[in-house]
Amino acid sequence: MTDKDQSIYRQKAAAAIAALRNGWKVLLARGPSQFQFWLIALAIGIAAGVAALFFRKGINALQAMIYGADDPGLLHSLAETLPWYWILLTPIAGGLIVGLILHHFTDDARVRSVSDVIEGAALNDGRVEQREGVASALASMITLGTGGSSGREGPVVHMAGVISSWVSDRINADGITGRDLLGCAVAAAVSASFNAPIAGALFALEVVLRHFALHAFAPIVIASVAGTIINRLEFGDITEFTLPTTSVLEFYVELPAFLLLGLVCGLVATVLMHSILFAEDMGTYFQKRIRLPRWLRPAVAGGLLGAVAIWFPHIIGVGYETTSAALTGQLLLHEAVIFTVLKVLAVAITIGGRMGGGVFSPSLMVGALTGLAFGSIATGLFPDVSGSATLYALAGMGAVAAAVLGAPISTTLIVFELTGDWQTGLAVMVAVSMSTALGGRLVRRSFFLTQLERRGTRLAAGPQAYLLAMFRVERLMRGPDHDRAAKDEQLWELIEDGVYIDSNATLEAAMPVFDRSAVPFIPVVTLKGEGQPPELKGALFHVDALKAYNRALAAVSAEEHS
Repeated sequence: MTDKDQSIYRQKAAAAIAALRNGWKVLLARGPSQFQFWLIALAIGIAAGVAALFFRKGINALQAMIYGADDPGLLHSLAETLPWYWILLTPIAGGLIVGLILHHFTDDARVRSVSDVIEGAALNDGRVEQREGVASALASMITLGTGGSSGREGPVVHMAGVISSWVSDRINADGITGRDLLGCAVAAAVSASFNAPIAGALFALEVVLRHFALHAFAPIVIASVAGTIINRLEFGDITEFTLPTTSVLEFYVELPAFLLLGLVCGLVATVLMHSILFAEDMGTYFQKRIRLPRWLRPAVAGGLLGAVAIWFPHIIGVGYETTSAALTGQLLLHEAVIFTVLKVLAVAITIGGRMGGGVFSPSLMVGALTGLAFGSIATGLFPDVSGSATLYALAGMGAVAAAVLGAPISTTLIVFELTGDWQTGLAVMVAVSMSTALGGRLVRRSFFLTQLERRGTRLAAGPQAYLLAMFRVERLMRGPDHDRAAKDEQLWELIEDGVYIDSNATLEAAMPVFDRSAVPFIPVVTLKGEGQPPELKGALFHVDALKAYNRALAAVSAEEHS
C-alpha cells in the first residue's frame, strides 16, 4: 500500500469519526430521530432481555447449589429430602446477606420494584434509581435463590428501568423519550422472563406508562420481540406451564360460575395485598419497638419463612411446581386451600420482611390454587353442567394476578402465553373482569399504586392529582423584585391572619389554601424556629399556579394521544 493510499484511508477514517461526533452532538442537542430511537429501543430491548436472562439463570444456579434443584419446577420435591435445619437456616443466611446489601447501598433498606418504576415514569421523566436498583436486583436474586417466597418479575422490571435510565441520561432524553425508553426496557424484560411478547408489550403500556399512545407502541413492540428472542435462544419456544390437554368451556351456562370465581379471586387478591402491607407495617413497628438493626430484618423474616418451610416446602421460591400441580389437577381440595393460605403467609413474610422479589408469580400460584379449590367444589355440586376443575384453576390464576397488578388486559394475555391455552378465553376474561372490578375498589386500583399511595404519591387518582405534587411553590412564586409582585403590607396582613405557605411546599398543599381563603395570592415564607417570625420570600399567585397546572395537564394529554 502506497503512502498516498494510506493518506486517503486516514482521511476517510477521520471523516467518519468526525461524522460520528457530529451525530452524537446532534443527538444530545435535539434528541434522537425516529429511526435512531427505534435503534436505541432495539438495543435497550436486547440489553434488558439479556439482564432478565442472567437474573433467571442466577436464581437457578443458586437453587441448584443450595437445594440441588437443577430443575426449578422440582424445587419443593427436592427440598423435602433435605435436613430440616438446612431448610430453616438457608433463608436466614440469605436474609442476612440481603439485609447487608440493602443497608449499605440504599438509604431506606428497601428493595426497589415495579411501584418505583411506575413512579419514575410518572414523576421522574422515565428515570429510576440506578445504584439502589442494582443492589435490589442482587438482593432479590439472593432471596429467590435461598428460598424466598416471591417472584422475579419485580426486580427484573426495575433492573430494566436501570438500563433505560442509564441510556436516557447519556442522551439527555426528555420526559417523553425517557418514558418511552423505560417502556421498551420493561416490555423486553417481561417478555424475556416469561416468553410472552404480547403480554410484555401490553404490560409496559398498561401498568408502567399507563397509557396506550400510538407513538410508543412500535418501539415497545420492537423491544418486546427482542426480549422474547433472547429467551427463546436459551430455552426454546416453550411455555412456562405445560398443560396435559387443552381446556375447553363445556357449557355456556357455566359462565355464571366464572363470574362468581372472579369475585372470590378479587377477595383473595385483596387479602394477599393487605397481608403484605400489614406485614410491612408490623415489621416496621417491631423493628422500632425492639430496636432491631435494619440489616437484620430480612434475616428475621427468613427465620419465620424457614420455620414454615420445614413442614411445607411448597412455599419455597417462585412456586412453579405447585402452580403446575394446580393447573393439572394433581392437588386435592384441602391441599389447594391449605397451600393458598400458606402461600399468602409466606409472601407476606418475604416482602413485608424486606427480603425482596415481586408479587406477580406468587399471585399466579395463589390464583391457580384458589381456582382449583373453587372448581373442585363447583364441579362436584353441578357435574352435569361443569367442565374440568383445571379450567377454573387457569381462570383463577389470571383473575388473582389481574387484581393484584391492576392490569386485566396484559394479565389475560400473559396467562394464555404462559400456558399456550387459547381456548379458555371466555372463562378467563369473565373471571378477570370481575376480580379487577372488585379488587380495584378494595385497594388503590392495584398493589403497586397502593404502595405508592402509602408513600404519599397519589398516582391512582390520575394526573389531575399527582401533577400538583410536581410543582414546588418556590419555583412558581413572584419574588420581591418581580415587576408585578404583591405588596409587602398585604402579604404581612395575610400572614397575621394565618394565610401563608412554606416555600418547600408544592401546589398540592397550596391549592386548598386558595380554595379556603379566596385570595388572589398567598405569602410564601420560610419558617424559622419556634417563637421566631417567618421570613417572607414572595407570593404565589393563583393565576400562576393554574397556568403551570394547565400546561402540565395539556402536556400529559398530548403525550397520551400522540
